[in-house]
Amino acid sequence: MSAPTPGSLLVAEPPMADPNFRRAVLLLCEHTTEGSYGLVLNRPTGLSLSEAAADPLPFDAELGLGGPVQPDTLHYLHPYDHLDGALPVCDDVFWGGSFDEVQEGARAGWLDASRFRFFVGYSGWGPGQLDAEVEEGSWIVLDGSAEVVFAEGSDALWRGVLRRLGGEYALLSTFPDDPRMN
Repeated sequence: MSAPTPGSLLVAEPPMADPNFRRAVLLLCEHTTEGSYGLVLNRPTGLSLSEAAADPLPFDAELGLGGPVQPDTLHYLHPYDHLDGALPVCDDVFWGGSFDEVQEGARAGWLDASRFRFFVGYSGWGPGQLDAEVEEGSWIVLDGSAEVVFAEGSDALWRGVLRRLGGEYALLSTFPDDPRMN
């Protein structure tokens, strides 16, 4: 099993009991001795960015729930390496950057707002916590990719990632949501 690093995908093992991460696929954006930070890729909120914004925006997008920590904060992933303050996460995926520049670029047409993924909240772990969860088998750690990060879907994303791994993982993708109902 791989060790988590920035840019890794964390795929919840089927028996994960924590409702915040059950059937979750996360992108790990930061992983240091101080702790870890990631965004859940497959938890739509049912809200749009314009519904949550105080000021009118030149674009709109679906908001995802990045995790249970600080749900009043906005985070975003995108493929733009030239955005001021954007941090590389994995190939063709960047995290954050100047939101003023995002708005300006969308208005002027030199940024395609549809290529952004917006999230409220994030997922966080204290020092050593994520490594311990990986060791105990709570997460499958994979290399991240823009294809997965920018894919649409909720439960379908989790199932699709497991199916692509094949073998026992493909079998796990069929694990019922509630095993008692099997």
